[in-house]
Amino acid sequence: MNENSVWYEPFMGSGVVGINLSPKQAVFSDTNPHTIALYNAIKAGEITSQRVREYLEYEGTQLAQKDDEHYYYIRDRFNETHNPLDFLFLNRSCFNGMIRFNRYYKFNVPYEHKPKRFTKAYITKIVNQVKHLETILPENNWKFICCSFEETIAHAAPNDFIYCDPPYIGRHVDYYDSWDEEHEIALRDALFASKAKFMLSTWDENRYRKNEYIDTIWQGCHKIIKEHFYHIGAKESNRNSMMEALLTNYDPSMVLTRPLCSSEKLIIL
Repeated sequence: MNENSVWYEPFMGSGVVGINLSPKQAVFSDTNPHTIALYNAIKAGEITSQRVREYLEYEGTQLAQKDDEHYYYIRDRFNETHNPLDFLFLNRSCFNGMIRFNRYYKFNVPYEHKPKRFTKAYITKIVNQVKHLETILPENNWKFICCSFEETIAHAAPNDFIYCDPPYIGRHVDYYDSWDEEHEIALRDALFASKAKFMLSTWDENRYRKNEYIDTIWQGCHKIIKEHFYHIGAKESNRNSMMEALLTNYDPSMVLTRPLCSSEKLIIL
């Protein structure tokens, strides 16, 4: 990428990759309107770091006093009003920090059962994250859009870069939208039709099974693999080591700014 390139991230989620890389121009998109609404509110100055602090200090005190009663009160309120600050509260106090909606698009993740979740230090950590956005947003040309991955990818030009971190096919998926083989194929078709460079994050294998789609629909991509341990899971048995894969339509070894570390391996499928 160069200064004229646009970073496209069709599955924004928390946007951690793109935000940390901080490209000059970027389009962050997601089908979850609540994620996009939160970032747009910060960009517009409607939600500030100071407002986040005041909100979390108040709601955190209520949670400490009322425990699960207050969590479910906020969850019901969010499902009614879609307040971005309530969405932030739920994300930081729900079970395992999951973002999950039912078929009626109601947030349905249960409570983490940590009434003293919002300590002074934890609130400061969240506030500092918002402060960071307040600093870098004016310096860059970033757009936050609620739309499908097909729409986002279709706008990428040859000089642009597309980073995709979709729900992992073949694993339990219950995000804002469902994800299945039809979606995976549609994503493959959209990326292969694009003239931009792309990188896709997915899973490769664990001790139980392999991701069969890598050797079928993603055949022809370059692959970097790296071991990763999952600390999140409803059951401890689901928290295991897994080989992650980055799939690209270009040879990463030609553009890597550092050598592969010992836990990484470059493969051409």
